[in-house]
Amino acid sequence: MSPEQSKAAAEAWMQASQNFVQGVFSQFGSRDVRSMPVLPGLPGVPPETAEKWAALNREHAEMHAKLWESMLHRKQGESVAPVVAMPAGDRRFNAPEWADSPLHDYMRQAYLLNARFLGNVAEMLPIPDSSARNRMQFMMRQCIDALAPSNFAATNPEVVRKAIDTGGESLTQGLLNLIADLEKGRISMTDDSAFEVGGNLATTPGSVIYQNEVMQLLQYAPLTEKVSRRPLLIVPPCINKYYILDLQAENSFVRYAVEQGVTVFLVSWRNPKAAQSSLGWDDYLDKGVLQAIEVVRRVSKVEKPNVLGFCIGGTLLAAALAVARARGEDLAESVTFLTTMLDFAETGDISCYVDEASVASSEAGIGKGGLMTARELSQVFSSLRPNDLIWNYVVDNYLKGNKPTAFDLLYWNSDSTNLPGPFAAYYLRNTYLENNLRVPGKLTMLGQSVDLGRIACPAYFIAAREDHIVPWKTSYLGRRLLSGETTFVLGASGHIAGVVNPASKNKRSYWTNEDSAATSDEWLAGAVEQRGSWWPHWMAWLARHSGDQIAARSKLGSRDYKPVEAAPGCYVKERA
Repeated sequence: MSPEQSKAAAEAWMQASQNFVQGVFSQFGSRDVRSMPVLPGLPGVPPETAEKWAALNREHAEMHAKLWESMLHRKQGESVAPVVAMPAGDRRFNAPEWADSPLHDYMRQAYLLNARFLGNVAEMLPIPDSSARNRMQFMMRQCIDALAPSNFAATNPEVVRKAIDTGGESLTQGLLNLIADLEKGRISMTDDSAFEVGGNLATTPGSVIYQNEVMQLLQYAPLTEKVSRRPLLIVPPCINKYYILDLQAENSFVRYAVEQGVTVFLVSWRNPKAAQSSLGWDDYLDKGVLQAIEVVRRVSKVEKPNVLGFCIGGTLLAAALAVARARGEDLAESVTFLTTMLDFAETGDISCYVDEASVASSEAGIGKGGLMTARELSQVFSSLRPNDLIWNYVVDNYLKGNKPTAFDLLYWNSDSTNLPGPFAAYYLRNTYLENNLRVPGKLTMLGQSVDLGRIACPAYFIAAREDHIVPWKTSYLGRRLLSGETTFVLGASGHIAGVVNPASKNKRSYWTNEDSAATSDEWLAGAVEQRGSWWPHWMAWLARHSGDQIAARSKLGSRDYKPVEAAPGCYVKERA
């Protein structure tokens, strides 16, 4: 291509970009990006905003001109640096084929330039309502990710190379993989045949000592001769299955706690079917959390056990403790919150699925009875990280024809659960939509006015720095709602890997800061990074609230709560 052709192409692209932006703004009543007249229902757009739009178009056109120019130099045999750098952590175009081929190198760089431009367009749209603007930006990112050249066989050089090398066999196998996943109703992320709950997952020895229609309560067998007098009750999320905390021996949080001499009890939530479709929030508090605490107290003969909640399990646990305090009962010596939101002020991208219309629709459809299905929940959570949890597997499984490798965490991720409709509708309205839990006395649960400020026991918060489900700064807000002493720790990685960080492997890191009065930004600025897993730090904190050492009991349960079946129990094995 000649310099004249390069210039003409750049000018054509600039015109196309201008037309695109004008088309977007026409939806809001504007005809000319540069003039930016008053939009219906909005104040006049200031001149500096119009200039930003003009500058955005100029910069975009200039970057494409540079890209054309770099391709010309490459055609002449010169070595050229990329015009646009790959975003950190983006692995879609890492394979050497993308750089070796001038055509594919151009496609990936042009895509990244266009993606950046469209992202900037979404950020600058004149939408005064922040929720609507966030949804627009979220949907724009979904479209941008879906249209990546890596997601299509004809424009992915890795796919083309493998098809040639295998004589087309990879495409045939990819089609078979797609058909198999259509029959499953989900994208395969791992080799399902490699794992079995109770076989090589959830294998920490113990027994079910109590069950009702909502949950089974597990007690784990001691692995030490002596144990701490005060036991620990774990309340996992009811949106997922509990064995994320008890995967395999080397990465089991439950087994780690038992090995440290802690008597561990754990709630295994039932995977609801039609018979449980009318269960509500109060049922999960009364027949779930509060009933589990009562059984633990009776079996252990300890009035105030230590308690721990993970994600929505932590939200349920806090609500239950607040109900108990309203009744005049103090049920916990200490409480630990793993990646938990109590204040839902900023909930991240998941809030794009929650507005008045969607919640009202859920209330009308399943609020009196019905199920929010596992498939719905799985699709929502996957869409929060589409490149990692959707398109990565579309490319690998269907375009390249590969079989997923065995990975316990991804097996768990695919083992989804339903939610009872009344429970889900109540949760969405009173947390994500209206953030009522943080307001003292705003909610009544089990006939009691709820105030999280009545929770006065010591609390340990662990959040994850890259968490896309529970943003760490939002988790940090929760410590301000409680009246007791709080400790906050920030782990590396995301919602799951930030929690499941085994002490035996001692990977990653975590941050600590004893200043409990600081804002989240101030806290992070003064935090000290500690290498390795946060588990030992938490265990040292828990030990201070666990009492003296006593001889471990040889039998599980008690005269009133005899073992029903061996752990992991039958509830966790029920598939959606």
